[in-house]
Amino acid sequence: MAEINLNCKGLQCPGPIMQVFKAAKEAQAGDVLNVKVTDRGFSKDIQAWCKKTGNELLDLNETDTEITAKILKK
Repeated sequence: MAEINLNCKGLQCPGPIMQVFKAAKEAQAGDVLNVKVTDRGFSKDIQAWCKKTGNELLDLNETDTEITAKILKK
């Protein structure tokens, strides 16, 4: 199991989801993707993406300045 850190700050939709998609494609099952984003639409997008792709959203946090997500590659 590896942890993959993605800094997608400053990217706007669909940039962050595309970066997560690319990283997930290269990741192995059991790897965890840690994503940092500033795009406010990312929260809904990542939840839908995880449902669609079968990956597990372990954690999702929103502050005034960033959104962080932790995703388990299935």
